Amino acid sequence: MSDWGPVFVAVVLFILLTPGLLIQVPGKSRAIEFGNFQTSGVSILVHSIIYFALICILLLAIGIHMSIKRPSAINVDWAPVLVGVVLFVLLSPGLLFSFPGNGKQLEFGSMKTNGKAIAIHTLLFFAIYAVLIMAVHLHIYTG
Repeated sequence: MSDWGPVFVAVVLFILLTPGLLIQVPGKSRAIEFGNFQTSGVSILVHSIIYFALICILLLAIGIHMSIKRPSAINVDWAPVLVGVVLFVLLSPGLLFSFPGNGKQLEFGSMKTNGKAIAIHTLLFFAIYAVLIMAVHLHIYTG
């Protein structure tokens, strides 16, 4: 049985915490900036830490699931958390690449983003995350 809870939580957090879309901490000129479509290595690090904390709370502590039957496993599965955090960092628009870029179709390391890039990076995040968690059934269990 498929559990879409981790996929839904990870994608929503990716959208809400993408630096520059709603908020950027720290901002370029202030500690917090709203909707500036800018990013930096430090803000991606800060947002990644916030992402990690929230996804741990929502998936591990609260245990959000979207399936008919709750899994009976006692072990904690860290795969949804770790895959989400790694993809959050790698697919943050502007860090490694931005597709589409602001001036070109594809920009590398520009530390800038835009609405189209956030939408496309979100689709990439969803596709890769869903394949790894739902299709490949990637699991990392702890005691």
